[in-house]
Amino acid sequence: MKIKDYLKERFPALKLLPSIYHQWDVGIHFSLGRHIYQLNENGELNLEYFQCVHHQMTEIFNELFEQNDDLFLVANIYKHKTQGNNARKLKIYQPFLKCKDDLYRIQVETCPYPFEEDDAEEYEMQQFSLLCKRKDLRITPLLKAAAHEDFPLKPRFGGCTVDDPDVFFVNIAKDIIFFIYDDRGCEVIALDAERIRALYDQYHDWIESERMHSN
Repeated sequence: MKIKDYLKERFPALKLLPSIYHQWDVGIHFSLGRHIYQLNENGELNLEYFQCVHHQMTEIFNELFEQNDDLFLVANIYKHKTQGNNARKLKIYQPFLKCKDDLYRIQVETCPYPFEEDDAEEYEMQQFSLLCKRKDLRITPLLKAAAHEDFPLKPRFGGCTVDDPDVFFVNIAKDIIFFIYDDRGCEVIALDAERIRALYDQYHDWIESERMHSN
């Protein structure tokens, strides 16, 4: 199965790009680390803030994904057309896979650069995808890397040239998509509201906005 075939069947017209919440009728937008500043009084990184963010995103992820759930781990990498592809998928995937042989199962599709820029035609997007199970991934460092893109904290994603990668977790067992856009928040969409009702009820205090009506 390919990610584009799954999306065409279950989430028609959805594009795996930032702001999936605004593309779909059923979803939740979570705000992370509320009321805690990213920097402390000395202008240094506030580790308490990042600990809070890590905890919240892990709680949300654990509610959505079980160990044996089949999922696509999708990474959008944005690059200049003249730059090669050498080992880019390795730096996005390799640190977070328990079995390195899974690297050979990664699929890739090259697409037009999806954002509006004056010189957008000079760039392109490569979308990597791996069909695996949650238990195949090192979830804790993977989630942290997704939240660290704007800060000099480890773990981090590597191999990026234009923008930081966008990483999506697509649970094909439950028809749920999870996207951490950075340390400030994350988005969850689902095929229907009942699939994320428990998440809505349990973490309501973290919700920035929601679309829980049925589509």
